[in-house]
Amino acid sequence: MFIENILKYRIIDTGKGSLTIGNIAELFFVIIISWLLIRLVTALLEQRNRKAGASDGRFSSIIQLVKYGGWTLAAVIALQTIGVDVTFIVASSAAILVGLGFGLQNVFQDFVSGIILLAEGSIHVGDIVEVKGKVVQIKEIALRTCAVSTREDNIVIIPNHMFIQDAVINWSHNLEPTRFSLQVGVSYSSDVRKVERILMDCAESSDEVIKSQGFMPFVRFTDFGEFALMFELIFWSNNLFRIENTKSNLRFKIREVFESEGVVIPFPQMVLHRGE
Repeated sequence: MFIENILKYRIIDTGKGSLTIGNIAELFFVIIISWLLIRLVTALLEQRNRKAGASDGRFSSIIQLVKYGGWTLAAVIALQTIGVDVTFIVASSAAILVGLGFGLQNVFQDFVSGIILLAEGSIHVGDIVEVKGKVVQIKEIALRTCAVSTREDNIVIIPNHMFIQDAVINWSHNLEPTRFSLQVGVSYSSDVRKVERILMDCAESSDEVIKSQGFMPFVRFTDFGEFALMFELIFWSNNLFRIENTKSNLRFKIREVFESEGVVIPFPQMVLHRGE
């Protein structure tokens, strides 16, 4: 009887409704149960992820949606527990939401884009993508923005709508190794077969270049340039995010072998004529 009276004790009484100690106890109970359930579902998903042997970011989108959806549902239940009419709140705030929608179109656009990204799973944490000509690695996917890392190891915050509206190349979705190319020009006096052999040897000596059936590097004689014979070294590599380092290492090696083999890399020359 004593406990019942305590639970029914009114903290706030407006005439139309009241808030009792029992309501607050129910509110804390709902929050604790919601937290435990969300933690349980998250743990089960992470366990499934480990058993499947997938990457850490494979189920991150589902986990994020579970968290957002779970806490949204918990908030609705909590409000109803303390006697708040959620339907009335939504209906009465419709005009305000419309006004905010017009004033904060970009923000709402990013929120919707974030939900689409999390639901579709078109990009995952850890994926290497190219957006607006910039290659980045996804570090975190949130409702409004994505945190990405550049090749310079800078963290950049990108609005989610850019991943929905713009053309995005997801290098991590390739089922096969990614192909890259390296251009080099040599003087017209060079032995073209010798140049081909040097480029092939440099590619095959690199540990970062794939040398398996169907992905062997090869050389193209691409053009008769204004100052040089132009060649292109085609190769495949799994070093997607740091591919510029791989290309740099190849250039160092090519330059070194060219010097030892007597192959000249020309530079543009300007001929000046003295007037009469």
